[in-house]
Amino acid sequence: MADKSEFFREAGVNTQLAHIGPDPADYHGFVNPPVVHASTVLFPNARAMETRAQKYTYGTRGTPTTDALTEAMDALEGSAGTIIVPSGLAAVTVPFLAFLSAGDHALIVDSVYAPTRHFCDTMLTRLGIEVEYYDPALGEGLSALMRPNTRLVHTEAPGSNTFEMQDIGLVSRIAHAGGAVVTMDNTWATPLFFRPLDHGVDISIHAATKYPAGHSDILMGTVSANRETWSRLKEASITLGICGSPDDSYQVLKGLRTMGIRLERHQQSTLEIARWLETRDEVARVLHPALESFPGHALWKRDFKGSSGIFSFVLKAPSADRFKPRAHAFLDALRLFGLGYSWGGYESLAVHVGLSDRKVTKVPEEGPVIRLQIGLEDVADIRRDIEAGLAAASAV
Repeated sequence: MADKSEFFREAGVNTQLAHIGPDPADYHGFVNPPVVHASTVLFPNARAMETRAQKYTYGTRGTPTTDALTEAMDALEGSAGTIIVPSGLAAVTVPFLAFLSAGDHALIVDSVYAPTRHFCDTMLTRLGIEVEYYDPALGEGLSALMRPNTRLVHTEAPGSNTFEMQDIGLVSRIAHAGGAVVTMDNTWATPLFFRPLDHGVDISIHAATKYPAGHSDILMGTVSANRETWSRLKEASITLGICGSPDDSYQVLKGLRTMGIRLERHQQSTLEIARWLETRDEVARVLHPALESFPGHALWKRDFKGSSGIFSFVLKAPSADRFKPRAHAFLDALRLFGLGYSWGGYESLAVHVGLSDRKVTKVPEEGPVIRLQIGLEDVADIRRDIEAGLAAASAV
């Protein structure tokens, strides 16, 4: 059969998703790779064992199944290498531990994923690393926060729960000028809608739990590095003994095959719901970067190729003491939406967002913030359910 690599480099995204990763020819023609369960790997002789002169040496260092997924992620990310870890949070913490040491200074965007903040405020602080949070809208002002010992700048765009945008290219240039590594949690966009390494980021992080897996049943994270940072990231993952399982890798690889068409539906339905919510009197504002009304829309439009299925809106409330009662009334009236954490699966989810951990960014004051994951259900049914929630909230 003719070499297909050049063909797929020029192919559309869904074509690539259907074929990236393992070559069926490597597995006797079977379309999907085998699930290889392994801890011990045998060597043919003592010299091979001493020099580790073979591709696979121990289960924590990869198997054909986990390699199939990392190869697929490298193709999507344009990265020099990818590690897989047991959760999205581990995908953040492993590179932090790889590139930070006692006495270092780290800049973390203030709209960061809450468990990442907890790790910074506990584990990193105990290790003697100084953590400072910066406003996602800071822009050029980030230069003033850089210090001689700043070793890492962490970004999210859009930010967790409130969806602030950042100029990732600008952040990367400022960080690199000061000798810092740039990490980015890109779970919201996936590599289909934004490729961090193309914008100067060194380490691209994903909770593969979300859209790559896509079915609310797998916990996994991926970390993809550029050529300059790959060896240090890989060494850290080996030293920490962090690895993903072959069964979960197999399932995430299957999820990648349909991620493109799922994201198309998530995007279309979510934008329809978000624009409709902008017209509702019960809603103070909608926090979605693909909306023209959103403050970071211009950055999103310039850098991103699409938007996914999660956003927030601010529910109007007459006073602060009505925030929680109105949020709870909204959530408790829902029948189609599930009340649960995470997102990226096929089902719609809703949660009342807590923002009391923010250090320097201003949070919405008009009412409680409700985060919605718009699933694959019919838009008319999603709207009907939200209407019931809005009516219940207004009655409080």
